[in-house]
Amino acid sequence: MSTTGFLRLGERREGVFGARFDIFDGGTDPALDELTETAAMLCGAEYAYLGWLDADHLWFKSCFGFNAVEQPRPATACHWMLESGEALLIGDAARDIHFPPEGIPLAGAQPCRSYAGAPLVTEAGHLAGTFAVLAREPERFKQEDLALLEILGRQVVTRLELYERIRAEQLAQRARLRTERALDMERCFVAATLDAIPALVAVVDTAGRIVRLNQPCARLTGLSLADAVGKPFVDEVIDRPERIWVAEKLREAAAGLVSGPHETTWRIAGARRPAGETRRVSWTLRPLHDPDGEIQYLIISGQDVTSQRQVERALLSSEARYREVVEGSLGFVFTCSMDGRLTSTNAYTAETLGYPASALVGRAMTELTDADGADSLQECLRTLRSAQEWQGTLPLRRSDGVYRRIAFRSRRIELPGERPFVVNHGIDMTEQLDAEEALQMALRQRELILESADDGIFGIDLDGRLTFINQAGAKTLGYAPDELTGRDFHDALQHSHADEAPYSPSANLILQALRRSEPVRVRHEVFWRRDGTAIPVEYSANPLVEEGQISGMVVAFQDVSERRRLERMKDEFISTVSHELRTPLTSLRAALGLVSSGALDKRPEKQRQMIEMATDNCNRLVRLVNNIVDFDSVEKGRLPLHRKPVEAANLLQRAADTAHDAAARAGIAFKVDAPQLAVFADEERILQVLNELVTNAIKFSPPETTIRLAAEQTGTSPTSGLPEQDKVCFLVQDRGCGIAPEKLERIFDRFQQGDASDTRALGGTGLGLALCRSIVEEHGGRMWAESAVGKGSRFLFTLPAEGSGGTR
Repeated sequence: MSTTGFLRLGERREGVFGARFDIFDGGTDPALDELTETAAMLCGAEYAYLGWLDADHLWFKSCFGFNAVEQPRPATACHWMLESGEALLIGDAARDIHFPPEGIPLAGAQPCRSYAGAPLVTEAGHLAGTFAVLAREPERFKQEDLALLEILGRQVVTRLELYERIRAEQLAQRARLRTERALDMERCFVAATLDAIPALVAVVDTAGRIVRLNQPCARLTGLSLADAVGKPFVDEVIDRPERIWVAEKLREAAAGLVSGPHETTWRIAGARRPAGETRRVSWTLRPLHDPDGEIQYLIISGQDVTSQRQVERALLSSEARYREVVEGSLGFVFTCSMDGRLTSTNAYTAETLGYPASALVGRAMTELTDADGADSLQECLRTLRSAQEWQGTLPLRRSDGVYRRIAFRSRRIELPGERPFVVNHGIDMTEQLDAEEALQMALRQRELILESADDGIFGIDLDGRLTFINQAGAKTLGYAPDELTGRDFHDALQHSHADEAPYSPSANLILQALRRSEPVRVRHEVFWRRDGTAIPVEYSANPLVEEGQISGMVVAFQDVSERRRLERMKDEFISTVSHELRTPLTSLRAALGLVSSGALDKRPEKQRQMIEMATDNCNRLVRLVNNIVDFDSVEKGRLPLHRKPVEAANLLQRAADTAHDAAARAGIAFKVDAPQLAVFADEERILQVLNELVTNAIKFSPPETTIRLAAEQTGTSPTSGLPEQDKVCFLVQDRGCGIAPEKLERIFDRFQQGDASDTRALGGTGLGLALCRSIVEEHGGRMWAESAVGKGSRFLFTLPAEGSGGTR
């Protein structure tokens, strides 16, 4: 049994990966099938499979050489592999007491005598499943096959974890759709709340421009929302003599002052209204703050008091008429003495408060209010001793103990031969004030929904200007929210295509959807950040419809840069590794096929060439696997280094000797130039670096040229020019085609080469130079390249000199 990747059974949870990601319950996966086939071909197996085990069965996800869905767990070799807790190698199952004499049973195939299997273990240590190969002949597999299975198994786990990340993206998208639905519900709730209350409600911005009118307000003024939005409230609604005073009150509210109730004359517009008609309206004014405490809108809430004022005028002209009108009024009408004692009341006041009218007359008003109301009442009486009128709000307690909030207008009346008294007219504002609080809460809920969303959300008006954007969206685009509000959406965020070609506003899909009043969803688009960079986004845009008319669009977008990067990395890795495995395997199979067929028995020279070709391709596969294993170790910080003093000249000479045969076949010579210098390094790892550089130099050098290998003491950093003592610089120089300057750093990235055509024409995974740089940096050195197209390349790296301590 192999000890590679050993993990005790108690440390793993069987089936966790399959249950968590649902990956083994899906259909066939061509990529997994390809890895299964690759494992069978590399190991010389007749059968191979990927599977996972529950308590009773082995379930097959991918099969090679047979076709089955499952088989009983106790009959499988994977059962015993999991019992042991490590990779398992069975040379001859016929001699193993756990299996029948004919070998290991396999559903849909003949019994097998050879088995090699490795557990699939996630990075978190969870057991995902098994990866196994089988053969009918005994002793088919070796320890190297186990190592190969473990390497390919990690690729399987990597792909499964990639599937999980993609699934997480899909879950995030569904969450975004739920957020959009919540916004739609909140918007409908706000609109319904405003239109359902009987009070007049107008929402204006801090400059006094109309943002919204509820239906009662629109009916009273004769203005439609479409015509009124954006126009000055004072000019459209307030009668000319009072405009200056109302404009000043709006400025005070924009500064944070709550005021009212006020009473002014409102102009009436519309064809169904008599020309010049006006209405008296009692209204209050309060600012609406955003989550940051900034004043965003002003809310004007009021009530048409024209009829009530007409009643008051009638009171002054006729006592009889006064009695009739007062008793028929649907508002609070009562009189009191200058010390606040009730002297008369209409039926509506008595009925609303739950008392007989006779029970109220003679009572002090302070008995019907709370402590704050009593203070307001005293203020009213003090004011009326010197002024003619007072306006304010008092809480009055009904007989059942419930308080109603009443907006009063009180006038001091002086009749000849009578003591001064106060006529009070009030309107029950409880429902209106409750509606205002509900509106405030609804607007606050909208802000909380916007700010809690991880995706960017913004709105535009009919002119295409941004009306709001949440914090997440502004941060993604590199702005503060207030920097985008009011700007043209197209000019700010979508002025160009991804290739920087101008993007015409007429072709903009969001603006087209706005004009057509329909939603749109786009998966491949770019938005432009403040710094001039483009980010790939997916977005959905939905129209805002109020009273049957569109008033703008709400756009929810998501930055998909990371998702696209993962998709490209997945495709690049699968393509590269598949090619690098398939190419040498094809040549190896062809060469060995010719030799084994006996076709070359009479041509020993040709037979020797075929065997050399097979050997070279085997070495190429070994280097590929070693590079992948080493790179994985470096990435995880598990690459051991055994440092000791090593002669630089000896390292260079050994690298030249190792590549001598390959260089001779290519017609290339070596020149080794190194003084007596010693470095403190891991000898085998530095030879690995030099062999990679020399192999690349041979690959890209023309015949009849010389590759120079050198080492020298360096005194300054080759990148920064700063002093850098106790370093030895190694050089590998060729006379090849050279590398373009813009690619000198990119060739050290994973899966990258100097020319894209080199990957297929000359082979290579693109891991070699990335691994070399990682090994050098682990030693505390650095690696770089110098080149010019057509003049060859110089690859250089530094290592600590002997006696420098060898630490980074």
